[in-house]
Amino acid sequence: MLFHVNVLIKSRNYYNRCKAEGIINFRYLLTMGASEAALQLLSGTLSFQVRTSSILAKSNSLLCYERCFKARNCGDWRYKQIKGLKKLQDCSSLHAFRGLHSVFRGEKIYNRSNLSICNCQQPERVSETIIKGGNGKSMHTVPPKIPNLTPDEQNMKQENGARPFSEGFKTAASVNSRPRTNTESIEDEAWHFLRAAMVYYCGSPVGTIAANDPSEATMLNYDQVFIRDFIPSGIAFLLKGEYDIVRNFILHTLQLQSWEKTMDCYSPGQGLMPASFKVRTIPLDNDESATEDVLDPDFGEAAIGRVAPVDSGLWWIILLRAYGKCSGDLSLQERVDVQTGMKMILRLCLADGFDMFPTLLVTDGSCMIDRRMGIHGHPLEIQALYYSALLGAREMLAPEEASTDLVRALNNRLLALSFHIREYYWIDVKKLNEIYRYKTEEYSYDAINKFNIYPDQIPPWLVEWMPSEGGYLIGNLQPAHMDFRFFSLGNVWSIVSSLANIDQSHAILDLIEAKWEDLVADMPLKICYPALEGQEWRIITGGDPKNTPWSYHNGGSWPTLLWQLTVACIKMKRPEIAEKAIKIAERRLSRDRWPEYYDTRRGGFIGKQARLFQTWTIAGYLVAKLLIANPEAAKMVINVEDTELLSAFSSILSSNPRRKRSRKGVKQSFII
Repeated sequence: MLFHVNVLIKSRNYYNRCKAEGIINFRYLLTMGASEAALQLLSGTLSFQVRTSSILAKSNSLLCYERCFKARNCGDWRYKQIKGLKKLQDCSSLHAFRGLHSVFRGEKIYNRSNLSICNCQQPERVSETIIKGGNGKSMHTVPPKIPNLTPDEQNMKQENGARPFSEGFKTAASVNSRPRTNTESIEDEAWHFLRAAMVYYCGSPVGTIAANDPSEATMLNYDQVFIRDFIPSGIAFLLKGEYDIVRNFILHTLQLQSWEKTMDCYSPGQGLMPASFKVRTIPLDNDESATEDVLDPDFGEAAIGRVAPVDSGLWWIILLRAYGKCSGDLSLQERVDVQTGMKMILRLCLADGFDMFPTLLVTDGSCMIDRRMGIHGHPLEIQALYYSALLGAREMLAPEEASTDLVRALNNRLLALSFHIREYYWIDVKKLNEIYRYKTEEYSYDAINKFNIYPDQIPPWLVEWMPSEGGYLIGNLQPAHMDFRFFSLGNVWSIVSSLANIDQSHAILDLIEAKWEDLVADMPLKICYPALEGQEWRIITGGDPKNTPWSYHNGGSWPTLLWQLTVACIKMKRPEIAEKAIKIAERRLSRDRWPEYYDTRRGGFIGKQARLFQTWTIAGYLVAKLLIANPEAAKMVINVEDTELLSAFSSILSSNPRRKRSRKGVKQSFII
């Protein structure tokens, strides 16, 4: 393939020969330039035609065409400097790139607002340079690095990263269908499948696909990299000391955050993270033999129900903090673009609205339960992730005067949120009896039944199910409505994030032990309990055929929740609970080919629509095993209770929050 670039050539004789032949051979450039630090500027820039060659397959480094891409207007770039080499105003340049058995071909500039086009550069820690655009936006440029991959992983890279996914999966199917040998452990098998799910962009790993099921003819969106799905994969790689894939994932999803999102002529607020993205290989205009890699994100505009992913940004902050704590590399979170992205997420979550509560108001389907399941309002899962992300962001925010108001709002929300959840979401036998005796229609500032909950809302199953020892945080709270279902992720992450206090955290684990046959049984862990059935199921889910009773999100068993349960148990120094759950899961996961979820009341059947070789099932098991072996590593995601918040919380309790509101003193922004 031929194309025009500007390149700096040291040898005048070589220039004359190139001018006569009309080409530059990359192999010659490699031998001439690889031994030198960089191409030297001589008399000016010269225009040539460049031909790439596959003869470079055995070389350690090669010169790779780089496009200076900008989503809206590439001409806004003034110049940039990488490792001392000035690149004048132009959209084409050459830089050293270390690759694996492949040559990246030259590419034209594509002015796409919804695709991130491969720049053939990898995010790295060293020699970073901030590039300023005409609109003041910045991005970091860095020298690439050779990925340390085995030959098998190099083959997977070529299958999953350089071609359309539909081609790569055909090969992956044969990989996944191989039986486990007698000498191979379940963990070895899990690592094999996790690496087979890795996705590559411009030669670098950037995530893992949701599922790699060879039995499925259509992948739907399971061939995409989901932010929430990648979290256990990212934690597994961090625990294994493989930091690059997590770093790349964080930076590439950050680039996607800043794009304009539109559905039906409406754009959501800045700071929204995509639910997922896909690496697509597309042909160049006017040259079918040339292709380029692009990142194609989905912010919910293509999702079932068209719901924006509220939890994506919260998980992103949690993973960013885990990366810094595990790798010891704090330079990533200190970068200007990362700090800016984190602030955008916080401002989106802390924005004022009509709500009087400190909890985050969301629609149905905006988190792990991404279908209609009656969790709209203030679901516990979102609040637990929200609290964890706020605490993590407060640790990572750079101290600067411009962030003072943001930090103040963040601290105020943390205090109000922790009080609100602990006081009004908590349920045990004592609180249940208190609700049973509630008076209604109280109009006053000192009302006990603030949310006008009717005692008749207490479901009959709960009266019989609630153990004498233990308790949990209810699933949702709104005016005149309490969702008494037990949601596993919200409860265990409330322990991890310290949203639940110490006593409540132990009580949640006590309840899990007491109700083991309901919540774990034959496969950990029920996503919620109990399932919606009969007329209630028809009204709340709309008759969803995928969320039938004891299936999928409606009481299904999800093995990926093993890792969150393990972190919670380690934090409370009760790892034996997690170990027991892991042993149960090990009996079937490998034999059943790592399903997405299990059906029936006890989790006895593979889910009727469950994908096999589900990546976060595999990663969740690996993280649980790695953390049991090294409990100290769990600190990367654990939030220790803040002493200042605890002191303020005690002060609120001692001052009797149910007293009549005073118009003097500090203004209270939320109902707590």
